[in-house]
Amino acid sequence: MVYEKDNRLGEIFLQHAEREIRDPVLLCDRKGMLNPEAIGFARRPLITSNLKGHFMRKKKWNYWCVYGEDLLFSATISHLDYAAVCFVYILDYETQRFYEKQVTLPISRKVKMPDDVLGSVKFVDNRISVQLVHIQGETHLSVTIPDFDNEVLHADLHISHPERDDSLNVVIPWKRDLFQFTAKHHSLPTSGFVKIGDKRYNFNPDYSFAVLDYGRGVWPREADWNWAMASQRLGGRRIGLNFGGKWTNGTGMTENAVFVDGVMTKIHEDVIFTYDTEDFMRPWHIHTKFSDQVDMTFTPFFERISKTNVQLVRTNVNQLVGYFNGRVKLNDGSVLRIRQMLGCSEDHRAKW
Repeated sequence: MVYEKDNRLGEIFLQHAEREIRDPVLLCDRKGMLNPEAIGFARRPLITSNLKGHFMRKKKWNYWCVYGEDLLFSATISHLDYAAVCFVYILDYETQRFYEKQVTLPISRKVKMPDDVLGSVKFVDNRISVQLVHIQGETHLSVTIPDFDNEVLHADLHISHPERDDSLNVVIPWKRDLFQFTAKHHSLPTSGFVKIGDKRYNFNPDYSFAVLDYGRGVWPREADWNWAMASQRLGGRRIGLNFGGKWTNGTGMTENAVFVDGVMTKIHEDVIFTYDTEDFMRPWHIHTKFSDQVDMTFTPFFERISKTNVQLVRTNVNQLVGYFNGRVKLNDGSVLRIRQMLGCSEDHRAKW
């Protein structure tokens, strides 16, 4: 821990001293244990997730969420060691039409999860096809689902990765044999379309932005976490918010950051989520633990509930879509004010 003084306010607050990684590094050693040199955060995807061993405990996922002007579109490919799971969901902001399609393949060896953050990955089945191909600074996201709420869904999205943009890449160390590498890439301009039946949603890269959540790690049997995120254009600037809670507590690392036109302010403090577990639709308060660097209210307008209860897996996800209002102090001393910024916040409980 280190103490830092904010001379403008005359306050002293407690802050984690997180190590910044500047050179490529492997996540694991030769035995599959956490490589101590990988503990820290990086502004580029410098960490290679060379997971091995730990049968049944490895968790891998590539989650994409795209905020269009009219539609939220999300596609995920994951592998839990004993099953591969793919799911796609949509939310029309105006009509609040929501639908989610999930397909599980037990003990699937066909789904290969890449070791690199931007590696290509695909999940192809007669019920759902999701393909992610990264080439020349762009991710091509292609999705086809023959029966999506009794209609055909086809998505063809081109997600740009601006060359100079920072991203948040963090290794969370619980123990040498329990750890997680998470990469959050925000405010990625997106073009293309999503077509559901006869309804077509177009994505303009000036106003449509994608978020990537890449995860690779060895997890305990039970885990809880919060995640809040948003990527929008506000006041002519590309803004990204990323806050996490519970799962990083006590590790000395956080997944908290703010992005302004691709420049990341790393927030070293833990962030506290305060919300009503009996009514997730009530406003949430999200704030830094020791200081007032982050002070945010999140007001939901839609709740996605996802429950899984099959054999080895039991998960409960309450993901809320809504608006962020508040402020964040940036590293240069300025204050970023957030007004009605569309995003998501979630409560996730897993036994897996």
